Amino acid sequence: MFKSLAESLREYKKETIKTPLFVMCEVIMEVSIPFLMASLIDFGIDAGNMAVIFRLGLALLFMALISLFFGMLSGRSSAVAAAGFAKNLRRDMFYNVQTFSFSNIDKFSPSSIITRLTTDVTNVQQSFQMIIRMAARGPLMMIFALTAAFSINARLSLIFLAAIPFLGLGLYIIMTKAYPLFRQVFKTYDRLNKIVQENVRGIRVVKSFNREEHEKEKFGAVSQSIYNYFSLAEKIVAFNMPLMQFSMYASMLLISWFGARVIVVSGNDPALGLSTGQLMSLMTYTMQILMSLMMLSFVMVMITISRASAERIAELLEEKSDLSSRGNSVHTVANGEIYFENVSFRYSRETDKKCLEDVNLAILSGETVGIIGGTGSAKTTLVQLLPRLYDVTEGRILVGGVDVRNYNLQSLRDQVAVVLQKNILFSGTVKENLLWGNREANDEELIRVCKLAQADDFIRSLPEQYDSHIEQGGSNLSGGQKQRLCIARALLKKPKILILDDSTSAVDTGTEALLRHSLRQEMPDITKLIISQRITSVEGADKIVVMDDGRITAVGTHEELLEKSDIYREVYRSQVKGGKLIA
Repeated sequence: MFKSLAESLREYKKETIKTPLFVMCEVIMEVSIPFLMASLIDFGIDAGNMAVIFRLGLALLFMALISLFFGMLSGRSSAVAAAGFAKNLRRDMFYNVQTFSFSNIDKFSPSSIITRLTTDVTNVQQSFQMIIRMAARGPLMMIFALTAAFSINARLSLIFLAAIPFLGLGLYIIMTKAYPLFRQVFKTYDRLNKIVQENVRGIRVVKSFNREEHEKEKFGAVSQSIYNYFSLAEKIVAFNMPLMQFSMYASMLLISWFGARVIVVSGNDPALGLSTGQLMSLMTYTMQILMSLMMLSFVMVMITISRASAERIAELLEEKSDLSSRGNSVHTVANGEIYFENVSFRYSRETDKKCLEDVNLAILSGETVGIIGGTGSAKTTLVQLLPRLYDVTEGRILVGGVDVRNYNLQSLRDQVAVVLQKNILFSGTVKENLLWGNREANDEELIRVCKLAQADDFIRSLPEQYDSHIEQGGSNLSGGQKQRLCIARALLKKPKILILDDSTSAVDTGTEALLRHSLRQEMPDITKLIISQRITSVEGADKIVVMDDGRITAVGTHEELLEKSDIYREVYRSQVKGGKLIA
């Protein structure tokens, strides 16, 4: 875990190293001040020597300014290092997520990824800043102050050694009790984010079904759960302060009591035992030692809180895509010819349930192939194997005569355009969304693909046409408009293979017919795979694939399937002649 997190320091390593060095200089000055204070009291104030008072007073002022200077430097460098570390953590996690295959993404919910990129990173940032500053300051202060205290009076300094194990045991108990609760808190945060995301995305559905109260109850239950865990954890952590104060005041009282007795016996003579100035120094060192322990306790509490966050961040950073380009991979896709050879697939290696089983299918380059079947028949899973969003479990898939696993991933996906069931548009202009297909495309190419996708007319009717703004998710467009824009975006890639996964479901049949005609006439060399529930969407295809429960049950033209496929014939009757609908 620590190695994964440390790799995100990079250019901020220098600031990270400089911080404890500045802290050490600051601590040296702070520990030296009580020594001078003792001399000032014993040889200046008690002796009534103004020259000594003036000289040592200036020295104390100078040392305090130096301590302040190094304190400012350590504060600045720690802030820069922590903020930079957090920036790199967010970047590394986000970049790593972009490399994930669909199977990797399935392990993490979107809400969990968001929590890790935000709340968890903030916790780690705060903890890291405390570690490189306070965690360095605490031990250094304790070591230097203890050394100075023992040099003044070793017997009285033993009081500190008795307090340290008492504090250490108390902090250990607090940490072991609080950590599991904080870990549970962040898991519950994932659930909270998921509920909020679902509610915001589906707010229209919530309102249409009058389920506002139900959603409030769901949110309230999870929010209460977070409160319960956090309050219990904070109650445990709250014991840290009284524990520290008890140790501090007990040490001060004991040193005052025993120190006063030593002064009385020695007659305030440093040579015989202890002077007033030395006792004042010991009192100061008591404060410094116990404050350093208090700092360490705060750091330990913060580490306890952030440990769960650090583990979750490391989990995301260490997750490696199970799909990658092989050495000497092929960079050129010759054509859109596709062969499925004895292909089987399951989403998890741990399960025996196969989503696809023994699939054999040949598709020639430039063919239009319809894929039809009931819900759960694995139509979408079949086409997701082509751009290697998943890898086959058994068998192989050839595209352009080459096993898809032998292609460079980017080169393969550049030649396979997929328009998914859920049409995703991003906030920005129409033009900016289209350019996702090809950032170098000119206006003429944009207009051409939009005409092919039957999108140009409605774009022209928008206030600013191709420069019109699209809200996040395309919420200011209709379902059919979003689908046509997504198809245009895919066409702009100029792919060898175009996959339309039920991507015309919100388009009227007349517009859909025009779209199919445009694709057939203007892009005859592109292999087109059309997944649809509507017979009218696939009946003109060169061949139609009928799927049921992860298997191909029949392949043929519309007329051939009406004769030999019971499933296809039943669907046709249900849609065209009003028979029972099979979905």
